[in-house]
Amino acid sequence: MDIPAGLEMTSNFNKVCRLQKSLYGLKQSPRAWFERFTKVVKGYGFVQCHFPEGKLAIIIIYVDDIILTGDHEEKIDLLKKLLTKEFEIKDLGNLKYFLGMEIARSKKGIAVSQRKYVLDLLNETGMLGCKPTETPMDTTIKLEESDGSAPVDKGRYQRLVGKLIYLSHTRPDIGFSVSVVSQFMNNPTEKRMTAVIRILRYLKMTPGKGLFFQRTTKKEIEIFSDADWAGSVTDRRSTSGYCSFVWGNLVTWRSKKQSVVARSSAEAEFRAMAQGICEGIWLNRLLEELRVPLKHPMVLYCDNQAAISIAKNPVHHDRTKHVEIDRHFIKEKIEEGVFKVSYTPTNCQTADILTKALARGNFENLTEKLGMINIYNAA
Repeated sequence: MDIPAGLEMTSNFNKVCRLQKSLYGLKQSPRAWFERFTKVVKGYGFVQCHFPEGKLAIIIIYVDDIILTGDHEEKIDLLKKLLTKEFEIKDLGNLKYFLGMEIARSKKGIAVSQRKYVLDLLNETGMLGCKPTETPMDTTIKLEESDGSAPVDKGRYQRLVGKLIYLSHTRPDIGFSVSVVSQFMNNPTEKRMTAVIRILRYLKMTPGKGLFFQRTTKKEIEIFSDADWAGSVTDRRSTSGYCSFVWGNLVTWRSKKQSVVARSSAEAEFRAMAQGICEGIWLNRLLEELRVPLKHPMVLYCDNQAAISIAKNPVHHDRTKHVEIDRHFIKEKIEEGVFKVSYTPTNCQTADILTKALARGNFENLTEKLGMINIYNAA
């Protein structure tokens, strides 16, 4: 920082500058801004999501971009006026664009996509004229720790993968492929860069695809959990995947390599089930805070009969000692009536798209089940 204008410096200058206002670029800026904003909002009687009573006016804030929603129009208008007194704000009307996400409304529901973000990314990488592909990952290729190919620019690889990670916020169809390429951030090679380029070629074919939240009469939470046993050829760890549907619409999903090596497919599936249940509990708590009516128990779908049997069987086995914590956790939630576990055939397992690379037919079928559409498609 430069010395402020008008401050005289002498040879024996031994003073320090005290920062009166946090500035952009400093490490403490986000914290200082959030503390200031929180103090103002709480000063008007608002609380931070702890089962509030009365009318709801919900604030979603990212730095200085804010979304306001709620169940009472007058409360929302009042909050706008209160914020105007404290800060310089601009009301942009109904939500259409937020942090690279485009929102479109119709009588049937709400569509969220990142079409402009995708086109900008393709333009930046010179891929606007590339040959498109129908799936984000080749089913015949497995990325290994030592693939024998030459190293590539580490900075460029990390920037590309970082942008794809952000894009996956509205694109669960690239969730698994992005999860795989992100495992090699510190050691990118030509083969791994080819896998990243493959994702870009897939995006070239589907730039406007996004999530569609439709009006529905459903009132339950459904979670699909799956695992690809020993799928990593590098360390033979399994990949867990889950996706959760609230009122029939996809709201959260995840594809992640498990932290330990599973000794059987049932163990891998069991760990994935525990992660899915944790997600369901979090969703249930969030919706309770928002006073959204729910139907219990929540349903967890799994395509492994052995894992379901272990979850429901109260008898302890020597073969389940290594997953004892997860077993007790799942059993407890089933007995409490929070969850029930149901079997679903593998060809109906929606989370399969988050655990492995799939062929075109199966991939397109599961993408449709996730509720993804392309509102820019002329058809």
